[in-house]
Amino acid sequence: MFKTFGFISAFVLAGFWFSTKNSKNIPLINEVPEAIKNLTDTNFSRAMANYTNYCGGCHGEKMDAFVDRQWKHGNNRNDLFKAIKYGYDNEGMPSYDTTFTDEETYELSDYILTGIENLKRYTPDKNVVKENFFPSNDINIRLDTIVKDITVAWGMTFLPSGDLLFTEKSGKLFRVNKSKVKKQITGVPEVLYAQQAGLMDIELHPQFKKNNIIYLSYSAIKKIDGKNLSTTAIMKAVLKGNELTEQKIIFEALPYLSPTIHYGCRLEFDSKGFLYFTVGDRSNYKEHPQSLSNPFGKIHRVKDDSSIPIDNPFVNTPGAISSIYTYGNRNPQGLAMQPVTGIMWEDEHGPRGGDEVNIIRKGKNYGWPVISYGIDYNGTIITNKTKMEGMEQPELYWIPSIGPGGMTFVKGNKYPAWKGDLMATSMRFGYLNRCKIKGDKIVGEEMLIKNMGRMRDVQQSPDGYLYISVEKGYIFRLVPIKK
Repeated sequence: MFKTFGFISAFVLAGFWFSTKNSKNIPLINEVPEAIKNLTDTNFSRAMANYTNYCGGCHGEKMDAFVDRQWKHGNNRNDLFKAIKYGYDNEGMPSYDTTFTDEETYELSDYILTGIENLKRYTPDKNVVKENFFPSNDINIRLDTIVKDITVAWGMTFLPSGDLLFTEKSGKLFRVNKSKVKKQITGVPEVLYAQQAGLMDIELHPQFKKNNIIYLSYSAIKKIDGKNLSTTAIMKAVLKGNELTEQKIIFEALPYLSPTIHYGCRLEFDSKGFLYFTVGDRSNYKEHPQSLSNPFGKIHRVKDDSSIPIDNPFVNTPGAISSIYTYGNRNPQGLAMQPVTGIMWEDEHGPRGGDEVNIIRKGKNYGWPVISYGIDYNGTIITNKTKMEGMEQPELYWIPSIGPGGMTFVKGNKYPAWKGDLMATSMRFGYLNRCKIKGDKIVGEEMLIKNMGRMRDVQQSPDGYLYISVEKGYIFRLVPIKK
């Protein structure tokens, strides 16, 4: 735990290391960053106030989002002192020589250094990967290679037999049996494969044993006036052997658009047999997420045949798309139902900072882009608000952004210490994020399987093992090792 400093509670509440509604109850890191040792309760609070009042207008309210950047003029204590005191007029950085005393300037430098120190926890240990041994607080892991030499495995699911189905973003669907033999499945839809577009998630019908129905999400393509346009689409099909038949498109997010980012595309059934799916804002955050008249920046809910549940929140709202279940979502990449409670959870990408984990509540507004804990990629401010009445707060937000992907809850007894916890992949930093869950609250975090490269999805097989897909061409099974 932290050494005893009077300002630690303020430090935690500022959003460092772990940012949740109940972060005061969460074990954090084991050592105090060096920069913290230069700060006391009083001057930490003063530095934070000075950053908010003088720096936040240009760099954003969250200092730890601002520091996630390349430093042209260096980022040690003296470099920061020099930049604050003298500025760089030709680059838009004013001098604060007459605004702050030297003591206050060093305080502000140390405050910024705490955010820089926070980034270091993501620094990988490459030797761990070479040894195929991944320690954790409760369970040590080795990786069993299930699939290799593939492109991006975007989504995974398991047949009742235990066979693995996975999508390749490039537009292919494969089946892998228990002997690790891989066979391609035909009959997949045509996809746009570019940037974030492609063949994405896969989900079994809850009654798959009876009907063999699967669902695929993907970037559907149309050529209009010589230009490729695309959108988020969902296909329903019957799996017969290694072939998809009786294909039917059950959802298209209209209209088709030119951007090739922010499709969302995650699929998940709930305990009542309703299908939830995510649609990203398609990069038009100024118009899409807060309007109920379009499908973008939303989470939708339909019946298994694509008809609309009568209790969907906006079925009687004039002009609203009736499949919408929540809105104000930026680009949701993970979706998972909590086994015991039946609660639906999601994770979504923020901009630069402010990735979120949310509980999906009927009809709620999740705020994007009116509220956010992040800033724009170019460092400018999207919004200066992190909270607003009538908009949901995340259960957890990450600064810096980790690029969350697929997520699942741990069931069964293969990983007893993790049972009931929420696992989410990090694409940016290449690790598996464990959210320790009590009831419907996140009470702790742990970084697992570090330095794997962009980790896209995590799913659990019928025999209880967790599987992860890594974008450098692998699918691994997590094998627990007794301590």
